[in-house]
Amino acid sequence: MAKDEGVAAVNRALSIMNAFTEHDQKLGLGELSKRTGLYKSTLLRLAKSLEKFGYLLRSEDGFYRLGSKVLFLGSLYQRTFRTSEFVPPVLRQIVDELQEGASFYVKDEDHRVCLHRVDSTRAVRDSVHEGDRLPLTMGAAGHVIRAFTGAVGSRYEQIRRDMYAASYGERDPETAAVACPVFRLEQQFAGALSVSGPKYRIEALGVERILPVLFKHAANLTRVFGGDANIAAWTVRSRKRAARS
Repeated sequence: MAKDEGVAAVNRALSIMNAFTEHDQKLGLGELSKRTGLYKSTLLRLAKSLEKFGYLLRSEDGFYRLGSKVLFLGSLYQRTFRTSEFVPPVLRQIVDELQEGASFYVKDEDHRVCLHRVDSTRAVRDSVHEGDRLPLTMGAAGHVIRAFTGAVGSRYEQIRRDMYAASYGERDPETAAVACPVFRLEQQFAGALSVSGPKYRIEALGVERILPVLFKHAANLTRVFGGDANIAAWTVRSRKRAARS
């Protein structure tokens, strides 16, 4: 086994945990075997260990449900999670790849707030700072936030289908931006990931060059935040980019 594939027994045990979905209150041995591809004898041994440490519970009728240790770890994760630990490194990677500024915006009533920002190293760049409070009605990030927090209308329906918004000269006539959503637990909207810079440079880069980078990092952040990154628009762009590489 290659060293980056982990430990087989641990992988099998975790596959049991991953077999549960938000729609499952309990699962029988047969269904677990079907979902994991494991023999029932193997499942029984692994489930016994998971029961011992509180990750599974086995009822008298032989069905399994998630144990209290899962809830404990989830609450611990939420208490200790800080966006400042995870978002800025992602923004730096985006800047390295596209040579333009990258930001992460969150909703604050009828405004958007720049929670994290990494500037481009180029001498000519757009002016955005952490803590800036900007209107939701202008700029790609504002449109993304509105689209994924309940705004109605054809424009926002299109953004929800495409999973991104672009703006050219809206907030400032000389700047442009492209933004996409990031999700957290239960696929709730977490914030907007944005690339911005001088309008002429963003136009020269083009949406087709920006989106694969933006989607890749939005997917990574979504996974870190506990959301589901298996979104068609993101994976299609990633496959197309990989095919061109």
